[in-house]
Amino acid sequence: MNNLFTKNELKNYSFIISGSFILALAVVGFFLPNQLITGGTAGLALLLHYITPLTIGSLIAIVNLPLIIIGIKYLGKMFAIRTIITIVLISVLIDFFVQILELKPFIIDTTLSAIFGGIFVGIGLALVIKGNSSAGGSTIIARIIASKTEIKPGQVILIIDTLIILSALFILNDTAKVLWSIISIYISTKVIDIMLTGTLNKKVVYLVTQKTEILKEKIREELGPEGTILKGDGLFHGQDKKMILLVVKVGKLQKLRQIVKETDPEGFLIITEATEMLGRGD
Repeated sequence: MNNLFTKNELKNYSFIISGSFILALAVVGFFLPNQLITGGTAGLALLLHYITPLTIGSLIAIVNLPLIIIGIKYLGKMFAIRTIITIVLISVLIDFFVQILELKPFIIDTTLSAIFGGIFVGIGLALVIKGNSSAGGSTIIARIIASKTEIKPGQVILIIDTLIILSALFILNDTAKVLWSIISIYISTKVIDIMLTGTLNKKVVYLVTQKTEILKEKIREELGPEGTILKGDGLFHGQDKKMILLVVKVGKLQKLRQIVKETDPEGFLIITEATEMLGRGD
C-alpha cells in the first residue's frame, strides 16, 4: 500500500490525471459532436455509443475491465492498478462532461476536429504513458498476444485500430468522416512520438571506407570531433574492416557527402533516423 504514495508514484498519478483529463476533453469536445472516432478503446466506445443508448464512459469501462482481469498477470500489479485508475478516470470524466456539465462542442467542423482532436488525444496518451500507465484496451490485448507469440505489440495495436476503422465504415456510413478519423489517429501517434522521444534534427551515419584515417581528420576539422571508429572482420577470413559511426545534424549531411566523395569515391554512407538520444553528446 505504501507503494501508492511514494514520490515517483505521485508523479505518475499527476501525469495520469492530467492525461485522462485531456483525453476526456478530446472525446467530448472534438470527436463526439463531429461523429469521428479515434483508436483503441475510446474509438470502440464511440462507435458503440453511436448505435446503443449507453454512455461513452460506461462503454469504456465495460470493454476494459474484463480485459484487465484477463490480462492482469501480464501487466504487473502496479501497472494494472495505474491502468484501472486511468480507465475509471477517463470514463467518469467523459460522462461528467457530457451528462453533468453538458459541455458544448469546441467546434463543429470535421477537418479541424480531426486535427485538433488527434493532437489532444496524442498529448493525453503521451502523459498517461509518462505516468507508466495505459488507457487499456488494445494495449492489454497487445501485451497478452506479444507474450504468447512473436508478434510485436505495435502490430497488434495497428490491427485493432484497423478493425475499428473498418467497422466505422458500416456504422458511420460516411467515408469522409472515416478517412478523417484515420488522419486523426496518425496525428495522435506522431504527437505521442514527439512527446516521448522529442524532436531530433540529427541522423545516425555509418561511413564504410578504406580511408578511415584521412576521413576522420577531415570530419574532425569540418564537422566536429564526435564520432567512433568501429573495427570488425569481413565475411572473408582475415579481412579487416573499419567503419566510422557518426551522429550528424541534418544541415551538415551534404557537407559530409561532399567530404566522402572527394576523399574516397569508393566509400559509401548508410543514413538512419536518430529516434532518441540520451546522455551527453546531444
